[in-house]
Amino acid sequence: MMEVLPDRCVPIAKRELLYMGAVGVACWLGGIIFIDRKRTHDAISVMAEAAHTMLSQDVRVWVFPEGTRNHSGSMLPFKRGAFHLAVQAQVPVVPIVISSYQHFYSKRERRFTAGQCVIQVLPPLPTRGLGPADVPALTERVRTAMLEAFEALSAELRPTAPPPAPQ
Repeated sequence: MMEVLPDRCVPIAKRELLYMGAVGVACWLGGIIFIDRKRTHDAISVMAEAAHTMLSQDVRVWVFPEGTRNHSGSMLPFKRGAFHLAVQAQVPVVPIVISSYQHFYSKRERRFTAGQCVIQVLPPLPTRGLGPADVPALTERVRTAMLEAFEALSAELRPTAPPPAPQ
């Protein structure tokens, strides 16, 4: 992921990461924007502040719209906070898709082996002129494009079954 991050880009992460010892300190020092997902009012004010920072300091924000890690091999429904942020700041949404990692990582099986992911940057979707009422349609349009790319990328990397043994 670090290879595709543009300059002046910071991720948004759940506030719980802040309290994970050295990881939390590294995240804080790296400028990650933390959101308390349990306190909606606080999350909204952080997003409004992020929109202001994006415009005043030419900062880009990396958001994972599923909101939590998905271990099913597909994509979860998207939360709308990232899209509200983009519409509020009137900046384009640049979808970045990472292929499935199921073939080398499984939390349930406690397996983390060597593997490969493919990252694809999709064309930006403009938000200029959109308002809060347009957020649900924008969210669905982005999710549909990302899901299509995710399935294609993941199919490319899916291990193929070995040929049947001769009889």
